[in-house]
Formats: sequence, C-alpha cells, structure tokens
Amino acid sequence: MLLLVLCLCLFFATHLARIGAPGFRDAAIARLGAGAWKGLYSVASVITLVLVIYAFGQARQITGMLYYPPVWMSHIALMLMLIAMICLVASLLPPGHIATKTKHPLVLSVKIWALSHLLANGETSSVILFAAFLAWGVVVRIALKRRERAGLLVRPAFVSARYDLIAVVGGVALWAAFIFKLHEWLIGVQPLAL
Repeated sequence: MLLLVLCLCLFFATHLARIGAPGFRDAAIARLGAGAWKGLYSVASVITLVLVIYAFGQARQITGMLYYPPVWMSHIALMLMLIAMICLVASLLPPGHIATKTKHPLVLSVKIWALSHLLANGETSSVILFAAFLAWGVVVRIALKRRERAGLLVRPAFVSARYDLIAVVGGVALWAAFIFKLHEWLIGVQPLAL
C-alpha cells in the first residue's frame, strides 16, 4: 500500500508542476526549450503512470474492503463511464458544444471516471487510487478556472457541432470496447456480469 501512495505522489508531483511550482516549470522551459520540456514531461508522465499501475496491481492483492457498495452502484458507474468516455473523446477533437460547455472535457472525464469507480469499488487500494484522481481533478479544475480569470488561459472557441457527433459515436464505441473486453483484458475485472 505504501508503494501505491508513493507512486501516486510521484505521478501527481509531475502533473501538478504548473500549479505547485510554476517557477520551476518556467525556468526549465527557458533553460531546455519548450520541446525538450514537453518531451521530458511526457517521459516522466508515462513512467510515473506505469509505476502507479504496477503499485495498484500489487496493492489490490493485499488490501481489504473499506465498504461494500450495493450492486446497483455498478449500474450507475457504467452509465457515468459512458459520459466520461464521451468527454474523453471530445477532449481530443476540435471544440464542439461538448468541449465548450464542459470547458475542460479531459479533466471532467477523469473526475467522472474516478467518481464512478469510487461508487462501485470499496477496496482500500481502489479507494486510495480513485479518491486521489478525483482530488487531482478538482484541484486542476480550480487552477484552470483561476488561470482563465487571470487571462493566462484562453480556451479554444467553438468550431463545429460535427465534433460532438464524432465525440458521442467515438465515446460510445470506446465505452463498449471497455465494457465488453478491454477492461477485463487490461484490469482483469469484467464490469458486466455476463
């Protein structure tokens, strides 16, 4: 469990650099250049994510239950995950209505993903993992809102509603792929009792 907590701390340290240490980030970009900084940041993000995944897999084998969610919570989690997948796909496209109304669809997707998994999972390791990601999403959303108010962040303007259609179709397809195969293949848990 300690390994999971440490790996989460490493992961969030890299993902909160702009919020927690903006001077360090700016100095690194000035010294290395924007391209090199993005490259190093990407490598650090992937490494820390892999460490979190490994540590979570280890922690799942030894932790007990904090609470036992009712079975119907898994149905709510499945529906919330559909929304999360649509927001995830919308975050990768030029802005449609979904992206402009949600403002930061990737952050919203992570928050919905974390909340839905907290509703359906009561294992100690799961609660630590998903609560940490939910807290990260809240902190990032607040920081983004402050940057917008300060004029440091300008969100892209609406482009076309066709990207909403693509986001919905792509989100449903991704959701179905996870529900029927990918979740079991990647995580080892079948979200549907088939």
